[in-house]
Amino acid sequence: MVRNRRKGFTIIELLVVVSIIALLVGMLLPAIGKARDTARVNVSKNNLRQLGVAHKTYAADWADRQCTYVRDNLGLYGGDVEIYNDAIYQGGGNGFEVHPPMIAGWGYRDNGEYVAWAYWSNQSNNVYFQPINFPGPPNNGGAGGADDCGTCDGWGWFRFGTQPKPMSDYLNGKWFDPVSFAPKDRVVLDQIEPCFEVPGEFAAYPTDCNPGIGSYCLSPAGLFAPQVFSLNRQTDEYWHAPWELPTGYKVPSFGQVKFPTLKTHMLEHHWLQNTKVPCNASFLGCQPYFFNHSFQSAPVTLFYDSSVRLMSVSEALSSDRRAKVQTGLVGLWTRDTPFGPDGYFISTGYDFAATSYHILTTFGVRGRDTVGTE
Repeated sequence: MVRNRRKGFTIIELLVVVSIIALLVGMLLPAIGKARDTARVNVSKNNLRQLGVAHKTYAADWADRQCTYVRDNLGLYGGDVEIYNDAIYQGGGNGFEVHPPMIAGWGYRDNGEYVAWAYWSNQSNNVYFQPINFPGPPNNGGAGGADDCGTCDGWGWFRFGTQPKPMSDYLNGKWFDPVSFAPKDRVVLDQIEPCFEVPGEFAAYPTDCNPGIGSYCLSPAGLFAPQVFSLNRQTDEYWHAPWELPTGYKVPSFGQVKFPTLKTHMLEHHWLQNTKVPCNASFLGCQPYFFNHSFQSAPVTLFYDSSVRLMSVSEALSSDRRAKVQTGLVGLWTRDTPFGPDGYFISTGYDFAATSYHILTTFGVRGRDTVGTE
């Protein structure tokens, strides 16, 4: 009787199969990684679309005005909410008989008490009642709030303008809403994600929940009256202190936007696209680089016409150069603010990128941050 002998694979055949599998995996992994990255970018785009709809809906209810957290006439009182309180309310009575606070929402204390959390209108919180806090006087880098945020230069409600109640009520009614956080903003999300499940409109506890600033920032130049970033022909400068103007803090309407397809409204504040390192050694702790800190950065960006796309720093740099050559003017962002010619924290950047578009836009809401893609 003849037996059938089973023939197995040789070592060479196995090695060939393993090599083919390894080759296929090597080809698939970049594609999988790119697909995952694209998905995260699309989530961020959808987040900004929702935030944009909320802002437009708010404007429809409030005579086309953008959301603001300060009284229009705060410039008459040096931009200082405490001086405002002394002048208007003789120092104020309870917490609501003063310049309106920025209500974060109702939430629990660590002892279980359910209270309203807010940035109350006092000197220690004065920096948060600025769309952006410029270095130097009158707030001198914090003026009481320095213990909370370092110098407080560059802070202000442009960083979290969609999270307080006036705007969160047009979304899901919570400060810690996933719509306010970009999925690639891992340094922030690793700390904040547990806060999404905490009941209440605002989560102060666990401690890591507070303050929980979102991933997207408004354009501070678009939140001041246009004359703040416009040419002052008496001084030949493009910036005028808002606290020296009677209506410097009057937030513009959407109808005042001159170039809605070219003026940025909101974008990812951190460098999230094409990032090389998670933390900026110039800052305390592990804080990411900002969106304008690398020419490789391309934040997901919402424009005033409600369009959303990636706008690269390279595009901003090119547009700024083209505008200066074509007009002979200062460019698309203003160099003579208290941030100095280096602009918004450019000195702490990752490479040679040098732009403060979105933050210090020349002519404010009536200016533009790009001349369009080439």
